[in-house]
Amino acid sequence: MIKPKAIFSWSGGKDSAYCLHKVLTENTFDVQYLLTTVNANFKRVSMHGVREELLDKQAEAIGIPLLKVMVSEGTNEEYEKQMEALLLKAKSEGIEHVIFGDIFLEDLRTYRENNMAKVDMKAVFPLWKTDTTFLINDFINQKFKTITCCVNDGYFNEEWVGKEIDVSFIKDLPKNVDPCGENGEYHTFCYSGPIFKTKIDFTIGEKIYKPLEIKITDDVCSSNVITKGFWFVDLI
Repeated sequence: MIKPKAIFSWSGGKDSAYCLHKVLTENTFDVQYLLTTVNANFKRVSMHGVREELLDKQAEAIGIPLLKVMVSEGTNEEYEKQMEALLLKAKSEGIEHVIFGDIFLEDLRTYRENNMAKVDMKAVFPLWKTDTTFLINDFINQKFKTITCCVNDGYFNEEWVGKEIDVSFIKDLPKNVDPCGENGEYHTFCYSGPIFKTKIDFTIGEKIYKPLEIKITDDVCSSNVITKGFWFVDLI
């Protein structure tokens, strides 16, 4: 049977890694490319703040070519224009599906589906409505390794950024935080696990605080918690 060709929306974090592992294991799609939004000014993954060099190392270790949506203005209009152009090019190669690792944010799913509909492509959500406590525990059990690269100060102080995601991390999470950080509480950088041929080496650098700014809709924070900004750690 010929598998449908797909692009995988890759953030570099734990949900992406787990979702890609699921897709590759189930073998229902032919994943042609990984797709990531990168800030062209800072050469970092949008929202996560991870250096572009580490993103490239992830793709190399996975063994799937990487496509980058380069943005500089940080607006939805720019993001959607760049994304549409890239997807139309991919569609000319016979790719009609884009896979996302979103779990339960209805507004984000609708946004993605509407964007895909503009280019007559279909959004696929393999993790949709899966229990996030199960997901994070299975992620750990599958021997993935990941570290927090960005945390929301509405939930965490700077001590939480740069921490390894393990059983102790999950146990110590505040009660109002989703285990997978699906509401935008925290973001991660995945550096080892069953999808990687080799472990990605890096060192932990400076912790940086950045006040809240309007971001493109590549990741949404749906919460009543007051957020003033985010703590980032520079992974080198």
